[in-house]
Amino acid sequence: MPLRNPPVSPLAVSLFSLAALLSGCGGGGTGQGGDAASAPAASKAEVVFTAPGASDNVHTVNTPVPLQLSVSVAGVAAPNGTAITLSGTASASFAPVQALTSGGLAQSSLSASQAGALQLQALTSSALGNASATRTLYIRPQPQPLELLVPAYFSPGPGSDWDKLASGAQAYPAAPITAILNPNNGIFTKEDPLVTAAITAFRQGGGKVLAYVYTRYGNGARSVADVQRNIDNYRKTYGAQIDGIFLDEMDATGKQLAFYREIYQYIKGLDSRLRVVGNPGTYPVADSAGVADALVSFEGQATAYAGTTPQPANTWVYNRANGAQAALVHDATSCGAMQQVLRSANTPLRNTGLVYATDRHYDYATDTGNPWATLPSYWEQMLAAVDAANKGRALPGC
Repeated sequence: MPLRNPPVSPLAVSLFSLAALLSGCGGGGTGQGGDAASAPAASKAEVVFTAPGASDNVHTVNTPVPLQLSVSVAGVAAPNGTAITLSGTASASFAPVQALTSGGLAQSSLSASQAGALQLQALTSSALGNASATRTLYIRPQPQPLELLVPAYFSPGPGSDWDKLASGAQAYPAAPITAILNPNNGIFTKEDPLVTAAITAFRQGGGKVLAYVYTRYGNGARSVADVQRNIDNYRKTYGAQIDGIFLDEMDATGKQLAFYREIYQYIKGLDSRLRVVGNPGTYPVADSAGVADALVSFEGQATAYAGTTPQPANTWVYNRANGAQAALVHDATSCGAMQQVLRSANTPLRNTGLVYATDRHYDYATDTGNPWATLPSYWEQMLAAVDAANKGRALPGC
């Protein structure tokens, strides 16, 4: 029986063709005018992550992320069937793990089961030589619905903005509202019946109430005991109507972590269900996440918010759900500007689930204006926009 040559696989043909291509690029052995140094270098092969784009680097746990890689040799697309092997941390899975090129591109899909930074690697090792690429993605927990965090620093009473809060909570149950109660900067000696009536009606409509307590950045102007007495007074006066504590003027540097940890533990010791929201007004050090359930990582004008993101210095926020980050934005001068704030907060990049926008003005240079003195003129439109976002619908026209 005559001997037959074994069949040649398509991949082998591709690699043979590639070897010929490399040879044509100056890698022809050690003949006249050639030596080992003229052989094709591994740097001739290149692997590049082309999708997701460089700015699209935050994704959600257990949600497929399409990957695309470009593979070339000396600037020419690699032969079809060139294999690219993908790897990452233990929480990452790929489908397929080994992707094959077509037209110089390889496709795969990533899914990660844990939140945090994820380093991806793509490797090809063949007649191409060795080539690799790395890419860092950030995986966040599954997002919660958007929630309005309203600094309700206005007086209660018939026809007041507290009535609008109550009616809004009832009319838009898919747009949860948490209001920050702030009677006399949190310092008072007796119950105000108008406050009691206002927060009772608001909570009956589905709203939640946080009690305002200022902390003076933990610099000694207020002691832990001062803050504790303030908290106790709210609970004594308004009891179960208080759903949590808003700690204003919170240190962002990490120098006062012990101060805030003691306060946080005190609040949770009173009732573990009490929600603690701290307000450094900017991204604090990562350890601040351990002394509050949520942090106001931005407080300021809408123009500044447009250019503020956690990257590159504060990517630790992606380890936590969006409900652990808040933004309080003023000088959003129109309904359109308000909707842009909501859209931005709701992106994976910002990962911010607590948000508020107002058209009221505050000027930092002159310390004039009070952005929290009333609800914004577009209050109803903001409720409708959050309602739509939480239902996966397009935001309504302004």
